Amino acid sequence: MEDQDAFPVFPETVRWEDAQAALAAHELDDGLPMVPPTARRIEDMVAGVAEPARSYGHVPPLFGDLTAEAVAYNCVLAGCAPPELPVVLTAIEACLEPHLNLLGVLTTTGTPAIATIVHGPLARTLSMNAGANCLGPGNRANAAMGRAISLVLRNVGGARPITGDMATMGQPGKYTFCFAEGDADILPSFAARRGLDADANAVTVLGVSGTMEVLPTGDGDTPEAILKAMAAAMTAGGAVASAGRHREPGEQFFLLPPELVGKIHNRGWDLARIQDYLFSAHDVSMPEVAEFSRIRLAARSPEDIHPIVTGGAGVKMTYMPLWGGGSLSVTRPLRNLRS
Repeated sequence: MEDQDAFPVFPETVRWEDAQAALAAHELDDGLPMVPPTARRIEDMVAGVAEPARSYGHVPPLFGDLTAEAVAYNCVLAGCAPPELPVVLTAIEACLEPHLNLLGVLTTTGTPAIATIVHGPLARTLSMNAGANCLGPGNRANAAMGRAISLVLRNVGGARPITGDMATMGQPGKYTFCFAEGDADILPSFAARRGLDADANAVTVLGVSGTMEVLPTGDGDTPEAILKAMAAAMTAGGAVASAGRHREPGEQFFLLPPELVGKIHNRGWDLARIQDYLFSAHDVSMPEVAEFSRIRLAARSPEDIHPIVTGGAGVKMTYMPLWGGGSLSVTRPLRNLRS
């Protein structure tokens, strides 16, 4: 590593307790136990990387240098396997795109966390979870890569509480928030919507303020019944996050489980019709529950409303509102670190 003082490397014989204490003293921990970064583990992580010290940019808020070896160090801490290094580096590099507004996402007093979606065959190769409980515990690849991304933002970027991360409360997604897109056999894959090959290995990052469970209305057998509550969630989310201030419309993301995608598809609705419905749903009435009249647009355009197919059995959707302070998603093809 370039800076042994900032990123200590331990001998293979280091006691677990001693490594944890030293990492905490260097403020490299996130409150959970860390895998001791030994020379062997770091070498295994960067094996085959052509330029470990190459700079891919500087990570706010303190603008640390983004290199493969710095990412590898944090991947070791998080418990990643070596093939997961390119995903983590690609995700962080994507975060540096200006329109994601990483500086704002990391330093706000609000709650946003960086969520990462992995697209393409690589997700299956890495044994990621795009099924039941894909946002929850139980899958090492999802958890470790999401944690590594968070650690890079903390340890390379300097987004530590009080000194860089000014969140009033934060959210659990700041520990780890990484999952895979499900197989796109009905709706186009998100990579394809972003102009990549349908089976491209790619990563999308977004600054997400949290998650909200959303259920269909009534019997939930029609596209309108399925999507009406999501339109209400988008309307309510925009209202409560704006504090009465005008905000330019941006994007909307929500997770749609396969069972509901099938019901929508069986009624002849495609992606464009889903987007048009949610964009145009100005008045939403759910008898004995709520009524919403949308004043501001939910998104810049229908194409900026993004249903992502993932998850397991069931009819519950997940709304993922982007940070109200201003942030747009970024999709990048997986970076090749071998050349």
